[in-house]
Amino acid sequence: MALRDMLRVLVIDDMSTSRGLLLQALDSLGIQNVSYAEDGAQGVQQARKSPPHIVLSDLYMPELNGLQVLQHLRSDPVTQKVGFILITGRGDDSIIDTGRKLGMNNFLTKPFTPALLKDCIEAVVGRL
Repeated sequence: MALRDMLRVLVIDDMSTSRGLLLQALDSLGIQNVSYAEDGAQGVQQARKSPPHIVLSDLYMPELNGLQVLQHLRSDPVTQKVGFILITGRGDDSIIDTGRKLGMNNFLTKPFTPALLKDCIEAVVGRL
């Protein structure tokens, strides 16, 4: 069985358009086991209830932003080993540095292509 068939992905994004683009890109890569959350707090709850292999989180969201989501995931023994990819429209060095210090595995800047998303995910979990 291919990794893409077993991989559990959680997408956290408050904007339905961005979330839809991510879900569509994951589908085009053959990744079917995908769930999503509409904000950071909901995403953290979902990850704790049913830990995914990898979280794809937007940076700018109300309540909890992507870096705060990452902090919550890393501080909980249930989710501290979950792969984390931060998705942002701004590839700002200070944001990326902060993310790395908090335990981010990778990041992806918008706009992205399915091929870039695939490369980003493979750098974290291995070849799909």
